[in-house]
Amino acid sequence: MLAIPREQRSQVIGAALPPVEAEAFLIARDRAVASLAAADLRAAIRSGRALLARLPLRSQRTAVEKTAGEAIVHLTADAAWCFFRQHAVAMYRDLTQGGARSLRVDSLLWEAAARWPDILPSQADLASEGECMQGDKDGLEIHQGLFVSQVLSNPQTGHHLIRSMLRPRSESLAQLPQFVATGRADFGTARVGVQDGAGYVTIHNERFLNSEDDTTVGPLEIATDLVLLHPGVKIGVLRGSVVDHPKYRGQRVFSSGINLTRLYQGKQSYLSFLFRSMGLHSKLYRGVLADDESDSLDAPLEEPERTIEKLWVAAVDRFAIGGGCQLLLVADYVIAEAGSYFSLPARKEGFLPGTANMRLPRFVGERLARDALLFDRVFYADTPEGRLIASEVVLSGEMDQAISRCVENAIGSGIVSPGANRKAIRQQTEPLDAFRRYVTTYAFEQAFCHLSDQLIANLEKHWNAKQRKL
Repeated sequence: MLAIPREQRSQVIGAALPPVEAEAFLIARDRAVASLAAADLRAAIRSGRALLARLPLRSQRTAVEKTAGEAIVHLTADAAWCFFRQHAVAMYRDLTQGGARSLRVDSLLWEAAARWPDILPSQADLASEGECMQGDKDGLEIHQGLFVSQVLSNPQTGHHLIRSMLRPRSESLAQLPQFVATGRADFGTARVGVQDGAGYVTIHNERFLNSEDDTTVGPLEIATDLVLLHPGVKIGVLRGSVVDHPKYRGQRVFSSGINLTRLYQGKQSYLSFLFRSMGLHSKLYRGVLADDESDSLDAPLEEPERTIEKLWVAAVDRFAIGGGCQLLLVADYVIAEAGSYFSLPARKEGFLPGTANMRLPRFVGERLARDALLFDRVFYADTPEGRLIASEVVLSGEMDQAISRCVENAIGSGIVSPGANRKAIRQQTEPLDAFRRYVTTYAFEQAFCHLSDQLIANLEKHWNAKQRKL
């Protein structure tokens, strides 16, 4: 759409909307691309949104109206992309005071939105749009992805943002003294307890088969922080709870991945994908950055990371689907129940499966990874392919004993420099700059996938999404 001549673009939009207003939008949009000025981009965005407001809800548009709406959204996004390429790094430097402030990605976006209203959505904007079904949204979150991607594309600002996401959440620091004193914490959808030097993190999203969504990712990250920061904990264990879903009532399951019902109904934020990959999963893989040192954006990029990290064991009951399988790729040891399976059905869903595209090939090889990511291959724990992911396979009745045995083996023999060994492994497999380059692409592509028509079509076809309820 962006490559076709201006006259044809005008005809496409004008076929569903007043031609004069369509032409005025294109003029404003082209002016914004030429000037790269915030005022001009704001004017173009307001003009485009006024046109979109004239159309029916996205799910109710005719083919002509849908084409016009997509043209407006993508032409506006292209203008924002050009603007962010010019200004995002400077804005990041300003907001972080040259790196002296560590901002999580959400705080960064809200502060940037206050400086650039309309160009980036505010919390109020997204709360209003959140009342819509996913298939009726016209893409406010796309600009968030474009901005974050540009910040990440620069090595200095990208590394700084990644390190900021590795720092403990404020909620974690507030809870830490009580957690150390009592050895337990309950965050609703995630619980954590300490026993004999091990920290046990349990996913509690029972109704939705321990799925990942906006209600679980934050609590799981806080629980992970607490395990990493507790001075008496030597190793972490991640497991799913017993669920009350009719099909598996009374049984433990690890995780069914993203909550597709919430996603279809517009309740799953784009930001949650970044929290999961850059926060929760990154801390499991890299540890928590707990020092109080400020980071200058002009300082040399350092490796290894100055993190507190511990070994992690993942215990898989029944299945680890999607985001659940992604957790296995950042664990140090995976114990799987006989008959359990791992899968990454991203193709049927319509978006990128977090960092699995980067990490899965290291475990199973690129051919099997392509089979899993592009052709829905399932890995059964009992098979040779499944054992490329699972470290140990045990009978269902032996899972508790296997976990205890693994923890005792790690702690009882004396853990020698687990952080140093993990850092040394990462230097060969996933240095920080490789992760930065990956999430640069991920932030960009996931923003469009998250709001695509294909996502909605896939959920209706493969998930029967219209009939499901929260």
